[in-house]
Amino acid sequence: MSIYLGIDIGTSGTKTLAMREDGEILATSTFEYPLDSPRPGWSEQNPADWWDASIKGVKAVLKAGKIKPADVKGIGLSGQMHGSVFLDKNHEVIRPALLWNDQRTVAECAEIEKRAGGRKKLIGMVANPALTGFTAPKILWLRNNEPKNYDKVVQVLLPKDYVRYQLTGEFATEVSDASGTLLLDVSKRQWSQLLLTKLELDNAILPKVYESEDVTGTLTKAAAQKLGLLEGTPVVGGGGDQAAGAIGNGIVKSGVVSATMGTSGVVFAHSDAMQVDPEGRVHTFCHAVRNQWHVMGCVLSAGGSLQWYRNHLGDAEVRQAKKDKVDPYQLITAQASEAAAGCEGLFFLPYLTGERTPHADPHARGCWIGLSLRHGRKHLVRSVMEGATYAMRDTLEIIQEMNIPVKQVRLSGGGARSEFWRQMQADIYGKKVVTINAEEGPAYGVALLAAAGTGAYKNVVEACTKTISVVTETKPDNATKKIYNKYYPHYGHLYQSLKGDFAAIAKTVEEVG
Repeated sequence: MSIYLGIDIGTSGTKTLAMREDGEILATSTFEYPLDSPRPGWSEQNPADWWDASIKGVKAVLKAGKIKPADVKGIGLSGQMHGSVFLDKNHEVIRPALLWNDQRTVAECAEIEKRAGGRKKLIGMVANPALTGFTAPKILWLRNNEPKNYDKVVQVLLPKDYVRYQLTGEFATEVSDASGTLLLDVSKRQWSQLLLTKLELDNAILPKVYESEDVTGTLTKAAAQKLGLLEGTPVVGGGGDQAAGAIGNGIVKSGVVSATMGTSGVVFAHSDAMQVDPEGRVHTFCHAVRNQWHVMGCVLSAGGSLQWYRNHLGDAEVRQAKKDKVDPYQLITAQASEAAAGCEGLFFLPYLTGERTPHADPHARGCWIGLSLRHGRKHLVRSVMEGATYAMRDTLEIIQEMNIPVKQVRLSGGGARSEFWRQMQADIYGKKVVTINAEEGPAYGVALLAAAGTGAYKNVVEACTKTISVVTETKPDNATKKIYNKYYPHYGHLYQSLKGDFAAIAKTVEEVG
């Protein structure tokens, strides 16, 4: 029996999964670790915690699944994107890793655009604008603010690729995760020597780039002993968490789009050719499918907005849920279902942590607009859910503007587990939405990549086709769809009306301290 492991290095913890060749999941485990915020807007982690959690996770799934080391034929790696691990000449970590949600690099983003010759020229080089979360600004931040540490740097790795180094002793990455560094020529699927030269960065500090199915190395004797596996076990490229999650959802063909409503929300579309939004509102990255690309947008507080509502305004539902021994979200969404679609003109802007797609505005903030005496709790909670879903539609609209076909929307995350929210998404997107038999996300996706890369399937498309299937379908209600189509333009205008106020308020907050 051939077994494949998927290891996903997340922000809150590392998930490890053991999958049989036919796609059946035998065991999963998750080990958490802390996140440090030494200053407002800063976000750091200790890479040693990722490696420790990976060791524990592999041991746990081997034990839970009663798996023999010889049966493990391959390992795939996924992880939080954009982070930066700085290694010295002894290949030791120099300082804590700067993460994807770290906001300290505003000045460095401006520096990159200036050195590149402007935003449009930068997008022409690497298909994306400079955002604070990306890796390149973090490297420049180290050079500008910690020059002694920068002088020690001989290698910069992404989070999952630091774990790869611990597994194999190899410095390697793959195209989907490398796309999020802002240093990859996404069209050529290799490091952009042009931008590296303009930024005065030596490409020797960057690892070799592979396709996601490629074997990038094998387990060393030391790593195998720590994990309880065999020396020489292949480790494939894997993928950044979004591309890997898309593989896990079967988003490997044109026309199939995923909408993942988790804490953040991601709309992800496969593309056979590289297509770039000239305004940089969505990301264009290499896909984890060989020689294919993807376009994606990210809503920073999608399901996170409903979580905020539950934590701060849903005390009554939380208490009742404990009594009834049910999930409080079940009571909250039941309450939302009592309000009419559109909430009689009440809107919620879900910008609780700023917004990435399509506004790229760290100053944007959440708000209710349109409150009247007629509105009650049912309207408040439904408008939160509608606002998050409108925000997801923003990305879907841009994808369709780019003439990328949208034939099927596959839902995942918390928003896929609620029948009410599935229907709302179908009505707001105006598309049939489906759920699938696989719910394990990036870890499952990279296990499939490991199976494909080591010969169990001819490629990852075949792996997905043979293991992933649709289990539910939800069609839009035509009457409700028409209501949302009338309200959606108003939602879009609200940000445009308020963006100047958001910036002014942020400035005042900074001045007041």
